[in-house]
Amino acid sequence: METLKKHIITALVENHSGVLARIVGLISGRGFNIETLNVAPTKDPTVSRLTMKVPGDDRVLEQVAKQLNKLIDVIKVTDITQQHYLNRELILIEIQAPPQKRTQVIDLTKLIPEATVISVQEKSLTIQIIGEQDKINEFLTLLKPFKILDISRSGVIAVARGE
Repeated sequence: METLKKHIITALVENHSGVLARIVGLISGRGFNIETLNVAPTKDPTVSRLTMKVPGDDRVLEQVAKQLNKLIDVIKVTDITQQHYLNRELILIEIQAPPQKRTQVIDLTKLIPEATVISVQEKSLTIQIIGEQDKINEFLTLLKPFKILDISRSGVIAVARGE
């Protein structure tokens, strides 16, 4: 039995209302969960790039990609999982950090070049990280000894690398 892997699927779509709902409906209608989803206009304001991370086996995800390509508002769908690609995610984390623990949290952020303290409150710090999902997840592991008050993630964005 083939294991489920996390596919990174990008789609160029026409930038107008209802397109996202049709795409999400098609994916969820086939029993898949969309783990992350990001949509934004491209250099052409009439076209948006949709990037989603979807767990599933290769065969079924290939069928989903074919179904997505049949939607009238979809210009092109690519599963970039097997290609060389660049990915980034933005994450904001508010961590409980009273003055006596602040130095520990700040020292951790200095270990990761992508991590920056962006706000200092009386009893907490807010950290921003922009980077590859794997590095972000590693940093979150380092934060386990601290109480995370809030977390917001943008979801993965990705682009295939040129030759």
